[in-house]
Amino acid sequence: MVGPTPTAPQTYLQIIEACDNFRLPSPSDSISERIVPWRLSPDPNAPAIGLLRPAIVEQLRQENIRRPQVPAWDIREDAVSFAGFLRTAAERTIIMREMCMRWRDEGLFPNVIGPKKWRGEMYPVYRNPFGKHDAPTEEQEEEEVGEAADDGPPLRTDEEDGRNYAFMMERAACALFGVVTYGVHLTIYEDDASANGSASSCKIWVPTRSRTKQTWPGYLDNSVAGGIPSGLGAFESLVKEAMEEASIEGRVVEKHAKQTGSVAYFFRTDAGWLQPEVQYIYDMRIPPGADPEAFRPKPLDGEVESFELLPLSEVAVRMRTGLFKRNCALVLVDFMVRHGYLTTENEPNYLEIVSRLHGQFEYERW
Repeated sequence: MVGPTPTAPQTYLQIIEACDNFRLPSPSDSISERIVPWRLSPDPNAPAIGLLRPAIVEQLRQENIRRPQVPAWDIREDAVSFAGFLRTAAERTIIMREMCMRWRDEGLFPNVIGPKKWRGEMYPVYRNPFGKHDAPTEEQEEEEVGEAADDGPPLRTDEEDGRNYAFMMERAACALFGVVTYGVHLTIYEDDASANGSASSCKIWVPTRSRTKQTWPGYLDNSVAGGIPSGLGAFESLVKEAMEEASIEGRVVEKHAKQTGSVAYFFRTDAGWLQPEVQYIYDMRIPPGADPEAFRPKPLDGEVESFELLPLSEVAVRMRTGLFKRNCALVLVDFMVRHGYLTTENEPNYLEIVSRLHGQFEYERW
């Protein structure tokens, strides 16, 4: 049966380390592969938008050999970028879409973008990963792509555009290019305010992921979680995911879900691909005396197999034995910190845990 096998109990710091598990090597480090920044243009002051492993750099060289008349990639010793003539978001989106779909069809990197891994969702890439999220919807971008492909009216270049948005690309391919991706996580919980912070008095709705999902099948997850597709805001994405995954009405989420911050971590997959991620965090406490049915999650779109209402003490046991998807366990550690279940008095690694929940991927070194 597909799903996780329990491990020996981990500490809470080890839970963080399992997800925030990558640091850029220093120049003096002995490393097996050299990672280079992916920049938006050949300009040395152009923003870094991702990190590339040697296998991807070599594949981009092959792309230039394939189209020597109009090579799309500027490849140098210390960086790779789009060629200088690709000056609009739509032009970059066209290049990335055609190339990633072709790589999929040619069987390149099948464990990342093969047919079973392909998501069919377009994710935005931003000039500044910590800046404004101002990406268009897929439909709006399609209009610009159509204009670029049909040699229509000149599109605004980046200098004329003024947006933080740079282009969009297939969700599954983001790990190949080391770009920052964004998601939302909602913890639906109930507690007894008179229980003085006992972990057994707090209960959380915990889903089991479908055993047919492309990623982490059969693992435990956060109450509601999902990526932020191009053109949607974080809260809009949360409302959409709550209905699609958990059958929770939008009016309930809009009234009761509260944003509580974000977490960020630099995850390197077991295969070596880089996935810097930001998750926007929301809590939804079931109010005392409220109709519990309005807050009870139920599977709808097939991504979740079932939901259980578990005491936080049991959630912690399952987290520590590796039954949760790694980033969901990290989000739940953040929940335990914010709600006072992990403190400086009961957790010796408290300061390191708190600081590593809010990293910036060493972005200044990209």
